[in-house]
Amino acid sequence: MFSIILSTAVRYLFPLMLLFSVFLLLRGHNDAGGGFVGGLVAAAAFALYAIAYGVPAARRTLGVDSRVLISLGLLVAVGSGLWPVFSGQPFLTGVWAKPTLPVLGKVGTPLLFDVGVYLAVVGVMMTIILTLAEE
Repeated sequence: MFSIILSTAVRYLFPLMLLFSVFLLLRGHNDAGGGFVGGLVAAAAFALYAIAYGVPAARRTLGVDSRVLISLGLLVAVGSGLWPVFSGQPFLTGVWAKPTLPVLGKVGTPLLFDVGVYLAVVGVMMTIILTLAEE
């Protein structure tokens, strides 16, 4: 069933929700938030898009298979944990870049780990949501 009100609302809400999810991701390594919460908000945006426009349109908008997102997220998260191992430190030790960036603050492996969690959560949630929606 097509709803002009829902499709119009989603056209405005979708980019705002994705922007908010990136905001939650980027502030998560310093404050509350992070990859998990940001990934859930991004998945909710795509779920709302799937409700308004259908599952095939949501898959096209996602642009990549959700299983690829899961794999990439796990690879990034494990890679952020292995980075300190190569410098003789324990697994998942925080390694920070020397210069601080104006918007992000201190950038290091915790942010990289959060990005991996973000991608994995979006991939898992999209797999669940789109599979259920197709049924």
